[in-house]
Amino acid sequence: MEISNSVGVVTGGASGLGAGVVRMLIERGGRAAILDLDRSPGSELAAELGDAALFIPTDITDPEQVESAFGQLAERFGRVDLCVNSAGTGEGHRVVAKDGTLFPLDAYKRIVNLNLVALFDVSRRAAELMTRNEPGADDERGLIVNVASIAGYEGQVGQAAYAGSKGAVIASTLPLARDLAQWGIRVMTIAPGIMDTAMLSGVSDKLRTAVTDLSLFPRRLGRPSDFASLVGQFMENTMLNGEVVRLDAGTRLPSR
Repeated sequence: MEISNSVGVVTGGASGLGAGVVRMLIERGGRAAILDLDRSPGSELAAELGDAALFIPTDITDPEQVESAFGQLAERFGRVDLCVNSAGTGEGHRVVAKDGTLFPLDAYKRIVNLNLVALFDVSRRAAELMTRNEPGADDERGLIVNVASIAGYEGQVGQAAYAGSKGAVIASTLPLARDLAQWGIRVMTIAPGIMDTAMLSGVSDKLRTAVTDLSLFPRRLGRPSDFASLVGQFMENTMLNGEVVRLDAGTRLPSR
């Protein structure tokens, strides 16, 4: 798939990893629809990037909003070639805390709903639009890139919901790719390590150093540009399909 003239839809695209992909697409001649919450900086990012960017305020946990967003995307750009599911959330709770408090079930459902159920809903909507595309090289019609986490392999204390949801994203990669192969649609997953995004903005220098030291090489946090570069490589290499790639500088998470 050529990046130039491609159309991408990116959930969580107003900031962090998603914004990195949006910028990469437009810098390389593509167009992008940014799906993010109304309170996000999506409108500012779209204004900065010009007519090649479209911000569609969307709560992707609401199926009606997702359906509407894809209708607006189709009306503006006519098609979608790439879908990147980078929206996600996580909060730490032990199953039973030291004071006896149970993991709030509402919190568990909220995390799984955004990280897994909403991701699937967006993927199926994107795939449906991709089936209408004229086949390109290798008869390809589209690419879906889902975002998991290395916590899906090495979940830490307090991450039962987060790691469980990301592990499910990892496990769904191959069956999704198998389901969509008949349409010429590929599915890949990225499992990022610890990335330098807004989620770490309030972290102390001491903790930043500690998490950086988990990397083998290079000894730094991942950047949105690293993530976007990998998405670009996925787009350009049609032999990549049904696989999960760790983007973590060799990091392996300890238990806590």
